[in-house]
Amino acid sequence: MENIRPIKTEADYEWAIEEITAYFEDQPEPGTPEGDRFDVLATLIEAYEDAHYPISDPDPVETIAAHMQMKGLTRRDLAEVLGSSPRASEVLRRRRAITLDMAYKLNRKWGIPAELLIQPYRLAAR
Repeated sequence: MENIRPIKTEADYEWAIEEITAYFEDQPEPGTPEGDRFDVLATLIEAYEDAHYPISDPDPVETIAAHMQMKGLTRRDLAEVLGSSPRASEVLRRRRAITLDMAYKLNRKWGIPAELLIQPYRLAAR
């Protein structure tokens, strides 16, 4: 595994990305020296990205909105799950907090992970 080094700087990161990119078109066989090099580079890059470019989970309203967009669901569909159109609008506009009952229904009916729905988030100022 020649030339493998820790990724400490942005320049090191760019070097590692350049090195691993060569493997994307012709992935090495696992267990070979080149396959091991690929795995080590991928692990180093992932660790650097996790430390320097963390991606936080969306808040509950962002999660619902993204799910609706991905599945082609409307506000009316959300109203059916939550029980009323005004309630659905208030949730999406951050005027009403998502209750445990709402989170439960969204989890059961739409399959949205409960842990994404029950985290704290800010409501809009009135």
